[in-house]
Amino acid sequence: MKISLIATAAAALLATAAQAEPVTYKIEPTHTYATFEIMHFGTSTNRGRFDKKEGTVVLDKAAKTGKVDVTIDMSSIDSGYDAFNKHLMSAEIFDVAKYPTAQFVGDKFTFNGDKVTQIDGQLTLHGQTHPVTLKALNFNCYMNPMVKREVCGGDFEANLVRSQFGVDYGLNWGFPDNVRVVIQVEGVKQ
Repeated sequence: MKISLIATAAAALLATAAQAEPVTYKIEPTHTYATFEIMHFGTSTNRGRFDKKEGTVVLDKAAKTGKVDVTIDMSSIDSGYDAFNKHLMSAEIFDVAKYPTAQFVGDKFTFNGDKVTQIDGQLTLHGQTHPVTLKALNFNCYMNPMVKREVCGGDFEANLVRSQFGVDYGLNWGFPDNVRVVIQVEGVKQ
């Protein structure tokens, strides 16, 4: 009886230890997009998204820790209008020839139970690095029936002051300095 009890306790301890291991998730590019929204003279909202991105997320749900490292190809911008895409990539705005990528590295995760609610990190954009907080609008992990692996992801948002990153085109005409960024992300367990 004592041996059985000890074996059960040891198995439970090992199972708990195994669950506390950090797990790496590779960004799934067909379900991950970074989009931005900025008002256009106080009337409509200009939107665009970046189609090429790569990176990883490491989660330790038991320890409530994580790390994310995502790189975005700035030349993959798609506003739905070719002429606007070219202007966004020009030296007047993102200067993609000089700054071809943007990168977000976050290492402070806030959890509510098993759900990530916020990620604090550093965004490098237009050659400048500043702190950014991504707030989770939703977050979930599930067993994906197609790839037969766990997938975690959600929708996150942040508000950026673009002039802080040296992107100040149109400020003197009344374009806002504040840009809303929405990240739709899914990562597949490796």
